[in-house]
Amino acid sequence: MTQTPDQKPPRAGAARGPSPQDDEPLLVVRDLSVVFPSRRTVARNGAGGGSGSGSDHGAVWAVDRLSLEIRRGETLALVGESGSGKSMTALSLLRLVPEPGRIASGEVRLAGEDLLRLPEAAMRRVRGDRIAMVFQEPMTSLNPVLSIGRQVAEAIRVHRRVSWRAALARAGELLEQVAIPDARDRLDAYPHEFSGGMRQRVMIAMALACEPELILADEPTTALDVTVQAQILELLKRLTRERGTALMLITHDLGVVARYADRVAVMYAGKLMEQGDARAVYARPRHPYTLGLMASVPRLDDPPGRRLVPIPGQPPDLSELPPGCRFAPRCAFVHGRCREERPTLLQAPGAASGHLRSCFGFEEPSGPQGAGAPARAGTPAGEGTER
Repeated sequence: MTQTPDQKPPRAGAARGPSPQDDEPLLVVRDLSVVFPSRRTVARNGAGGGSGSGSDHGAVWAVDRLSLEIRRGETLALVGESGSGKSMTALSLLRLVPEPGRIASGEVRLAGEDLLRLPEAAMRRVRGDRIAMVFQEPMTSLNPVLSIGRQVAEAIRVHRRVSWRAALARAGELLEQVAIPDARDRLDAYPHEFSGGMRQRVMIAMALACEPELILADEPTTALDVTVQAQILELLKRLTRERGTALMLITHDLGVVARYADRVAVMYAGKLMEQGDARAVYARPRHPYTLGLMASVPRLDDPPGRRLVPIPGQPPDLSELPPGCRFAPRCAFVHGRCREERPTLLQAPGAASGHLRSCFGFEEPSGPQGAGAPARAGTPAGEGTER
């Protein structure tokens, strides 16, 4: 095929349909930790809260030794309560952790290349091209003094050698894909002229502009009505099938996870609590926190009159974590070991390979500590303590 002067040669590893090499993970994250100093930060003396991945007692470990993988064409849902570290995980993959936070340790490998070791200039070439992000707050992410068309086209111009005319034409196509009415006529409009849902769709169009290998979608459909939400999620899912694009979907909506995710990773207080195939996790959760999340939302197959069961208490202060499992103060299945030792993320006993949990094991609740918890038996205690 003849290449025109305005075209950029396809990059190696660009998003594409599935291939035999897709058994290899596209993204590999190992022991990633993100820390924020607090006013109570003092020199560590080898004991107390925080994580073994740092050196400050009282610091806020927003992400603590997180490890996960995503393959091409796969959708990984990252779920958990607000403040669990989901958005900070996504920002750290792009090295966009806000100051005074910093990435304290770990590896983030995209197709084998460690992004944490790249110079900033090289990292800028990754953002928006190989990895794109749909941010949670479109009004604060869009420039109020630039037209929508220019902002979408700018991403194309930065990463592709095309003319403004070609970039704007592509921007119009992208706005049509995300169901913006009269898309080509709205290229000259400004963010304040769009509704919240339309601004969110513009952010999704910008993320799709360069056909990235990985999309990080942080609550991408929060401001959308149900019909448009389904359209956007179907569009993102179609991209994963047709182009081999990997998708990390950050959401509170367990219904969305059940319908669109291939795998699920459950976060709590900066740590992964459970990770596995979405169907397996929904069929039989292996962590009390996952059980609690599912018991707190309605289901179509629930009997009439069933009351939802909230998780008691509040998430912990990340600068003053409990000495044992960080979910122990809210757990209906807690026992002595949970309050003294920190579990590691290991294969769940009796589960399919790759179904991991950070738990010593749980049994049917009894007594006051079981009040308000889902009455479901677990599996025998696992092994492993966090170093």
